[in-house]
Amino acid sequence: MALDPESQRLLDLAAAANRPAWHKLSPQAAREQYLSLRPPAQGPRPAGVTVTDRTIPGPDPTNQGGAIPIRLYRPAAAASDAMLPALLYAHGGGWVFGNLESHDVLCAQLAIEAGIAVCAVDYRLAPEARFPGAFDDVVAGLQWVVANGASVGIDANRLAVGGDSAGGNLAASVAIWARDNDGPRLRLQLLAYPVTDAVARTESYRRFYDGYGLNAETMEWFFDHYAPDQASRGDWRVSPLRAASLAGLAPALVITAGYDPLRDEGRAYAWRLQQEGTLADLVEFGGMLHGFLSAPMLLHGARRGTAICAAALREALVLRA
Repeated sequence: MALDPESQRLLDLAAAANRPAWHKLSPQAAREQYLSLRPPAQGPRPAGVTVTDRTIPGPDPTNQGGAIPIRLYRPAAAASDAMLPALLYAHGGGWVFGNLESHDVLCAQLAIEAGIAVCAVDYRLAPEARFPGAFDDVVAGLQWVVANGASVGIDANRLAVGGDSAGGNLAASVAIWARDNDGPRLRLQLLAYPVTDAVARTESYRRFYDGYGLNAETMEWFFDHYAPDQASRGDWRVSPLRAASLAGLAPALVITAGYDPLRDEGRAYAWRLQQEGTLADLVEFGGMLHGFLSAPMLLHGARRGTAICAAALREALVLRA
């Protein structure tokens, strides 16, 4: 399995820039560095989409939940009064960084190419809000869409959840929550290189320990900020691979990258879903690095991957309907 030449070029550029590793920075400094790298990687928001920012009630407005910012995307070609199926999306960033801007282009592309609405949730970040803060916020986002979707042109009977990396972790966990708490009948869970096990460390952790973008030390830094209590890391809301059952969940598309410490746990999650009767497709981009979907200006693989994700969303939410 060869590393994609464009991925290698990214690694070469990163080495030449000699930026400090995420885990050697404070959370705030890491956020600033991450956001500074996003514009050249994702490029401008594509034309053909309308975008609305608003806030929704948090999980516990009387405590620390507060209001949650969300961003709603609709294809500009859709009629203003059309009730569109929707994807609830949680961004990546290790639960520590990332926001509505960092994944703006990806969400816009999915809305346009799939012909659906996308609701991106700007959940609270760690360490200011530790586990289960991010999980609770994404659950609140799903509940809001179910209760209020019609007011913003969303058909709450045709919903999917999705996310990348830590966002994939949140999407997978929220899909389990929806099954067990009388939530909506989700049509798809879109999981891009998700974190599925915060306890064990797989062979891909050892094989890609360092030198391939995301490294193992940074993952430990993420876990220490989001779930510093070691005992909490076995909770299915942090480690969905450790849930008692993965039966009866929404069909899944799991995307993995060949040169990613998280590769093997993504594979394991797709395999266990399938073993327990939940339809799951696993698509691995063998030459890609972790986070590749968010770099369409730099990687052809990002554009191919987004097209596959959009096709799966369209098939599950539009064509099957």
